[in-house]
Amino acid sequence: MSELASQKSGIENTESIALDLDEAGVSVDLPRPEHRGDQVQGVPYRPVEFRDDDLPTALERAASWLRSTQQWLGEPVDVIAIHLDYDDGEGSPYYDVKLLCNEEDLAGAPIALREQAAKTVSG
Repeated sequence: MSELASQKSGIENTESIALDLDEAGVSVDLPRPEHRGDQVQGVPYRPVEFRDDDLPTALERAASWLRSTQQWLGEPVDVIAIHLDYDDGEGSPYYDVKLLCNEEDLAGAPIALREQAAKTVSG
């Protein structure tokens, strides 16, 4: 069970709406694909966002972040997708580049696993 806060039109008060979600975080009432090979998957990926009015600049910052994160992690970052969107709202950066990255990589799990394995071997 999860809750979603919703605002009533222009009113500051919020009310909670109870949502009945399954372990993947989607509604238990969501129609499921009928074919046995199809499925609704969980999303263990976290978006890392880069916003800029200049698309090449946003992509360069994303690439630079990937390089430094891979160096820190000691292995390639697990990126499942790159999402490109735009925001044409006044005063907002136009381009929005998101890298969908594995949560465990961003938490440093591979580093911790290597450190634990090194302690086991040397200990």
